[in-house]
Amino acid sequence: MSDLKHKCVTVIFYDNESLKLQNIVQDFPFNQSGRVIIPASFKVDKSIIAVCDGAIKVLNTIGDRILPAQATA
Repeated sequence: MSDLKHKCVTVIFYDNESLKLQNIVQDFPFNQSGRVIIPASFKVDKSIIAVCDGAIKVLNTIGDRILPAQATA
């Protein structure tokens, strides 16, 4: 069993397939120096932009206003 503790973080990243800026709130382990360890399996097809401490609610991202708003039926 691992002795690593976990920390809730928000990861902001680009999906390399769609080039869409995304974010996810998730618990990841961290080492003795406090650095969050993001597994290689999570990094596949992603370009990580930022790792933020805690759960962050992203209100607006680059490109959100480029496309016209879609009407809801």
